[in-house]
Amino acid sequence: MKTTAVVVTYNRKKLLLECLEALQKIQENLNILVVDNASTDGTEEVLQPLIASGVIEYINTGSNLGGAGGFNFAIKEAMKGHPDFVWLMDDDTIPEPNALKELLIEARKHPEGGYFSSKAIWTDGSENVMNAHVRAEEDRGQGALLCPEATFVSLLLPAKTILEMGLPIKEFFIWGDDIEYTRRISAVHPGYYVPKSVVLHKTANNVGSNIALDSMERLGRYRFAYRNEVYTARKEGLYRSLRQVAKIVYHSGRVLIKSREAKGKKIRLIWSASIEGLSFHPEIEYIQKSQKL
Repeated sequence: MKTTAVVVTYNRKKLLLECLEALQKIQENLNILVVDNASTDGTEEVLQPLIASGVIEYINTGSNLGGAGGFNFAIKEAMKGHPDFVWLMDDDTIPEPNALKELLIEARKHPEGGYFSSKAIWTDGSENVMNAHVRAEEDRGQGALLCPEATFVSLLLPAKTILEMGLPIKEFFIWGDDIEYTRRISAVHPGYYVPKSVVLHKTANNVGSNIALDSMERLGRYRFAYRNEVYTARKEGLYRSLRQVAKIVYHSGRVLIKSREAKGKKIRLIWSASIEGLSFHPEIEYIQKSQKL
């Protein structure tokens, strides 16, 4: 069984090197593909020894495709190598030595599974808030737990899932692409959370995203978040759509109460981006099966 680890990176060479160092300690049959969203911090230069020695395959996209475009691009490239599994992660993900082993154990136990997701912890050992799983069942020591959605921080995808379900939507650019993709998959094939597979996700903090409290220089990112969430909710029907409306109202209220600056600007962004999501109609892209066969 062959697995290709896909690492999408952008201007975080130090964290990327940590990630790659950890991946080299994995004992399973593993190829490593680094997809660089046109970093400007010297990423390619520091990777040259690993590229030259054949430890990694490196591809520069030539422009910043965002996380969604980067993973879309990376999965297509990974599938050209005919893997049995594609293992997705961000460049700030540090897998433990047995992280892949535990995912593969559960993948063999559950051949019907559409994906297998690791437990992500933060630097203090607590669960990373950004990657907390919504469990569909209680942990009774069964090894893998059903979960309807997951992030791209250590997500193992069988090749057959990719061929059947298509790729992440590149037009999302950032935020929400992983949730849409895994919910798309789990609507057809069960998704599994594997708590014995552990990775360290070295985010700057462990509070998750919050437009009310986030810095102004990150404000533009939230336009993608609300637009993409509305698209996903709209696609799933009335219940999910009503939940999204409630979330929009709640976030607007939270801005009014807790934000210290630009309250009007933030609320306008929440609502204008959400309205934009009503007319957002990206197409799902599929890999030609001949590419894998």
